[in-house]
Amino acid sequence: MGYLSPPTAGDLSGPVDLSSAELRALVEMALAEDLGQGDLTTAVTVQEGMRACGTFRSKQNLVIAGLPVAAMVFHVLDAAVKWNPALEDGKDVATGTVLASACGPATALLAGERVALNFLQHLSGIATYARRLKEELAGTRTEFLDTRKTTPGLRNLQKYAVRLGGGQNHRLRLDDGILIKNNHLQLVGGIRAAVENAKRHRPPGYHVEVEVTSLAQLEEALECGADGVLLDNMTPAEVRQCVERAARRLRLEVSGGIDATNIRAYAATGVDYISVGALTHSAPAVDINFRIEPA
Repeated sequence: MGYLSPPTAGDLSGPVDLSSAELRALVEMALAEDLGQGDLTTAVTVQEGMRACGTFRSKQNLVIAGLPVAAMVFHVLDAAVKWNPALEDGKDVATGTVLASACGPATALLAGERVALNFLQHLSGIATYARRLKEELAGTRTEFLDTRKTTPGLRNLQKYAVRLGGGQNHRLRLDDGILIKNNHLQLVGGIRAAVENAKRHRPPGYHVEVEVTSLAQLEEALECGADGVLLDNMTPAEVRQCVERAARRLRLEVSGGIDATNIRAYAATGVDYISVGALTHSAPAVDINFRIEPA
């Protein structure tokens, strides 16, 4: 299983990201969900044809992610909206920093405000949390990964945000790698049978990783030639034992209940990778506002 490198800042094209057409489809779905049959409040209060400018500004320190998505929101609503980014995705941003501005028909700015903010606040929250994890791991050899614990429909964007914050991507889809987990083991009769089956039938170039929950299971994975092991729900002390026993003969990954408060303790064991589900399922949204004025 490969782990992907961070993208060029602001780039949403790549092996785990959305093409322009896919991004547009996602934005159109989000707008349809929010607008219904139209922005009723704006229709009854704002004069038709009025032009305005809106500014996105950070209200806390953060890592910005999602500016191309916000731009797409306004482009879909009205191609006449002019989008002016003040910086690129992946930048560290201080409180009060201008992130971007959008100028054009006031109706489009008002209609897109919430959807654009939802994308920006959520994706920047993930990137910001990822940056915190990266800082916690400073000086260690351990890398951290995301998981498939993502919001349906947003996986590509969430994994993009993880990379912007300094993390690496685990599998995007089930066809990206072979990771034998506990339910597979229950069905096929244990680690040896599962690993041997996987090695026999795997496509060329694929590694076989298997989940274990004890030192005894690690021994079995070593004996049958697994390429990697996922140490699941172990304490740092247990992980350290496994690292010493494996002696760099295969890649070791650890997961289960790990977040910013304890990731350093797991890294100190010498494990190669730490998977953090909280990156995508629990990262708090950051605070960004959008203020509109008449043009």
